[in-house]
Amino acid sequence: MATKTGASGVVKVQVSGTTVAVVGEVRSFTFDGSADTIEDSVMGDSSRTYKQGLKTNTVSIECYWDEADAQQLILDERASVDFEIYPTGTGSGETFFSGGGIVTSRSISGSFDGMVEASFTIQCSGAVVEAQV
Repeated sequence: MATKTGASGVVKVQVSGTTVAVVGEVRSFTFDGSADTIEDSVMGDSSRTYKQGLKTNTVSIECYWDEADAQQLILDERASVDFEIYPTGTGSGETFFSGGGIVTSRSISGSFDGMVEASFTIQCSGAVVEAQV
């Protein structure tokens, strides 16, 4: 199995229902997934047993803040957005994740000896699709 670097990664977002576009100045991103479990153990069992529960996904984006970047500007708290995450680029055969969600956090920070940075978190709503370009 081949390993890849994240240097070619691409993040695209847009207001829900419109065409996604590239977010500028992205430094890193994280796509997290988890699933709930539902305990179904009963009296007499010697070990706990579980059933599958619901999935949860979140997307986190770290950028250099660019107040002229339209995609960064739509990532305002409570905004409903669509997204596409391309971990290794947009070339033919590359895997990407797409879905929609609600922006749950936005943070802009800076220091006297550093860049102004922004971070955004999207709580996914509904299924996230994994596909190839």
